[in-house]
Amino acid sequence: MKDGIKRRKAILKELGETEKPLSASSFAKKYDVSRQIIVGDVALLRAAGENIIATSRGYLLERKSTQLFSKIAVQHDKNQAEEELRTIVAAGGEIVDVIVEHPLYGELVGGLHITTQGEVDDFLKNYQSSNASFLSELTDGIHLHTIAYETQEDFERITQALADKGILYKEKEA
Repeated sequence: MKDGIKRRKAILKELGETEKPLSASSFAKKYDVSRQIIVGDVALLRAAGENIIATSRGYLLERKSTQLFSKIAVQHDKNQAEEELRTIVAAGGEIVDVIVEHPLYGELVGGLHITTQGEVDDFLKNYQSSNASFLSELTDGIHLHTIAYETQEDFERITQALADKGILYKEKEA
């Protein structure tokens, strides 16, 4: 589909009809354009006010939620990243994002939206094949996650599980 306006409407419609992330590559193949054209289409949709979230697995349309949200501070090396992600999901949380403080750019946020162990698998597979670094490697492993959960008890279970594994960040004594 070479008509950009029609293609963007179709992309938005498709995002509205699914709960799973859709990749720029899949849209590019479907509409017979380059991946970069789709990235541009999504940028134009976002600039027009559409709440499209970019994750490592593709694009999602942000929906209203009744979930509760909190930020947690954690610290670990890259070898504990899988344990951290699996612990949060197993305890009933969604890992919405990862946040680090960068000395030049300030707060850097990476959208994750990980809700299942299968999505943890996908994220880790993408990490291993991408030659990318975790954002937390910029900050000696210290980072924040926004966590979505259903009840306060879920959040307490998540933070306790992370504390038990030594991943929940604790202030260092001077």
